[in-house]
Amino acid sequence: MIGLLQRVTEARVTVAGETVGAIGRGILALVGVERGDTGAQAERLARRLLAYRVFPDEAGRMNRSVADIGGGVLLVPQFTLAADTRKGTRASFAPAADPETGRRLFDALVEAVRARHEGPVATGRFGADMRVALVNDGPVTFWLRAAPPGP
Repeated sequence: MIGLLQRVTEARVTVAGETVGAIGRGILALVGVERGDTGAQAERLARRLLAYRVFPDEAGRMNRSVADIGGGVLLVPQFTLAADTRKGTRASFAPAADPETGRRLFDALVEAVRARHEGPVATGRFGADMRVALVNDGPVTFWLRAAPPGP
């Protein structure tokens, strides 16, 4: 399971002109589910997203997590993160989980984050044509992966 974490001052997701999720200061995580992922990867990614230190302390060093600052979390499903882009100029989506599994594990991630985080948690809409607007703070962006078990 992949999470592209971005530190934001604000972010929102709209579907057909309607805002379906929005946060102020916090993190936006674009989430891709890979073949072989299980609930264990959703749990691990939830813990990592909430604990990853991307916010500055008094000395200006990135030593605080979104949980530490009580910030918002916006989770947006994005299957294209699981694409294989190693060859050519067109992505292969073979590494991505099937839609049913993707939805189930995205929902598990959302539940895990909500269970652990006291701040606001919002989401995009799985399978929808979404518009994501954000103000990336820094910019600060990290690619996190909770890898599925190997063969």
